Amino acid sequence: MAENKMAEKKMVEEITSMDEDFAQWYTDVVKKAELIGYTSVKGCMVIKPAGYAIWDLIRRQLDERFKDAGVENVYLPMFIPESLLQKEKDHVEGFAPEVAWVTHGGLQPLQERLCVRPTSETLFCDFYKNDVHSYRDLPKVYNQWCSVVRWEKETRPFLRSREFLWQEGHTAHATAEEAQERTIQMLNVYAKFCEEVLAIPMIKGQKTEKEKFAGAVATYTIEALMHDGKALQSGTSHNFGDGFAKAFGIQFADKDNTLKYVHQTSWGMTTRLIGAIIMVHGDNEGLVLPPRVAPVQVCVIPIQQKKEGVLDKAYELRDRLQSVCRVKVDDTDKSPGYKFAEAEMRGYPIRVEIGPRDLEAGKCVLCRRDTREKTEVCLDDLEGEVTKLLEIIQREMLERARAHRDAHTYTAVNMAQFEKIFEEKTGFVKAMWCGEQACEDLIKERLSVTSRCMPFEQEHLADTCVCCGKPAKKMVYWGKAY
Repeated sequence: MAENKMAEKKMVEEITSMDEDFAQWYTDVVKKAELIGYTSVKGCMVIKPAGYAIWDLIRRQLDERFKDAGVENVYLPMFIPESLLQKEKDHVEGFAPEVAWVTHGGLQPLQERLCVRPTSETLFCDFYKNDVHSYRDLPKVYNQWCSVVRWEKETRPFLRSREFLWQEGHTAHATAEEAQERTIQMLNVYAKFCEEVLAIPMIKGQKTEKEKFAGAVATYTIEALMHDGKALQSGTSHNFGDGFAKAFGIQFADKDNTLKYVHQTSWGMTTRLIGAIIMVHGDNEGLVLPPRVAPVQVCVIPIQQKKEGVLDKAYELRDRLQSVCRVKVDDTDKSPGYKFAEAEMRGYPIRVEIGPRDLEAGKCVLCRRDTREKTEVCLDDLEGEVTKLLEIIQREMLERARAHRDAHTYTAVNMAQFEKIFEEKTGFVKAMWCGEQACEDLIKERLSVTSRCMPFEQEHLADTCVCCGKPAKKMVYWGKAY
């Protein structure tokens, strides 16, 4: 028992307490859980097997939902000619500070610089221009899984890196109504996925003009609250109207035989979601993974595994459980205490402990990662009990995350209240806004706080703007953000 406690204590000591330094805690967890590795290219990371396995589960489950929504996967090049990028003025201005350029092909200078894709709107527009001719060709509902490059000044694993993995959906429609419907449909797909798979509750709403995507008519977002009270934009969906179509000449012959411009949308989610999982659910012992996105849902740990029959029983339990979950046996020669601590560090939702006494009694011990609660179960009932417990863990993790968000969401009706909340607390603040960017700018300058979204579910909190006192137009969620 003493050996077990020492092993656990040593591993935990290598993680900074989240209450002491949340940023360092986050870095410690991603390194200690072996999710990432640093590289010789500043701001770029290696996503190790443990990290990529989480992304792979996200990608597969999200892709299934895309296909259910009528989305088809494609792949476009990673290079964008400078002349193509320049066609949409607002778009290029929005991305110019983050663009990486290719100037040589081998030893020869290129006649035209190539941008390394920061996003693919211009490429899809160039593609649609040649692929869409008639109303019969519409809609085009495409998505691609790829990496993009944005030359960020400050980087942090998963949350903000110079190259990251994502999906980007790009659609073209015959009418403005169809484009708007698709924009909201995909935002809802995102929000439902985050709640049902990642166990993270979301606030859905529209971005302000100041915060919307460069070149979009409207941008919609899902916003999550991290454990430290900061917001994380977790997915966006943009309605482009026909602005890009006019810039790129994407026209089609409609049913009345007149030429019209298509209406477009774009929507995306990234590996930033892994950072969200860590910061919403993690604790001072490491990762806490929701079962539906855990690469290993159950880890079987044999106790005194050199004793006759123990290791064989562990393998037998693994083989039985493979039909109901993702399972592994930790058959290394490490001490049980170290194995327990490592299983907790890696966030395995359930730990199964089996030793000589358990064999004699025909039982094993199930330990939940999220609550540390231990229960004895009969070996004959193992599959059913594990299946039931995984669903309970998934549901209760979402409930706890929602309770945390709600407990850290405040209301302010004037600037004094607004400032006092952000000085003393962390979280979302709901407040009324007049619609003027000057108030957004002032709030950001004074408090380092930004508008997160104008939620679909509006509330009337006051008649006047929290900042200037003029008549209010919208209720806004405000917060400090990653």
